Amino acid sequence: MRPLPWVKLAWFGGLIAVCYAPILYALVREWGTNDDMGHGFFVPVISAYIVWQRREELLALRPRPNWWGLLVVMLGCLQLMVATLGVELSTARAAFVITLIGSVWLLGGTQILRKVAFPLFLLFFMIPIPAVIYNQITFPLQQVASYLAASALSALDVPVLRTGNILDLPSGPLAVVEACSGIRSLLSLTFLALVYGHFFEPKRWIRVVLFLATIPIAILANGSRVAVTGILAQWKPELAEGFFHESTGWVIFMIALAFLIVFHQLLVRAMKVIDTRRARHGVFE
Repeated sequence: MRPLPWVKLAWFGGLIAVCYAPILYALVREWGTNDDMGHGFFVPVISAYIVWQRREELLALRPRPNWWGLLVVMLGCLQLMVATLGVELSTARAAFVITLIGSVWLLGGTQILRKVAFPLFLLFFMIPIPAVIYNQITFPLQQVASYLAASALSALDVPVLRTGNILDLPSGPLAVVEACSGIRSLLSLTFLALVYGHFFEPKRWIRVVLFLATIPIAILANGSRVAVTGILAQWKPELAEGFFHESTGWVIFMIALAFLIVFHQLLVRAMKVIDTRRARHGVFE
């Protein structure tokens, strides 16, 4: 094993920390105040754990500094300056990850960058979606959640009339607001799908399928949550808001996560059956 360039790492790490200290401080504060970013606290911890798991592989590699990394660092710094002048927080926070990627490439080289590419990519999940993109995503999700909830309530013989993202129930109107769009569960579930696939699935294409499967799973889960809220509103309107409403969201999210795991297990078993049949077919031929 070769020693790491600790002096260079400490020098670059200190510079990055000083340059991005205000950005990182505001980012951590948002994790605690923005309900959509509650998973942000876990992202750097899990990324660091994955790097720690690969420590022996990384120590076995010889650092080969690549000056292309310096260009990436400069691009990250330029992005930070432009974002600061334009008061675009998400872009400024993404500049931190870009600068970090460039620093690893500059000090360690291409091989080391490839080894830590996945945990570095995960760091983007700790950054809130830019407001422009966020607004474009949440409104369609509100519409879909309203449609799914209205369909489920109608199937359960609950009178409902949907007008956009408003559900008119006998107990009163139920608005599927931005907070109920499902973006929170979608962000958290996609992050967990990537982490789950990394630890429990060796095949890359199955990891991609699991990641893509989180989109319909999260949408269906959020539609179910709105439908449950509508049913509860018929019984006790106060249960449709407050602590109980938030608790329902957590329960539905855990069910969605469990469904993702079950989907993975079914997919793996289906592939085993297909491989077995192919093997038998080959033998009989």
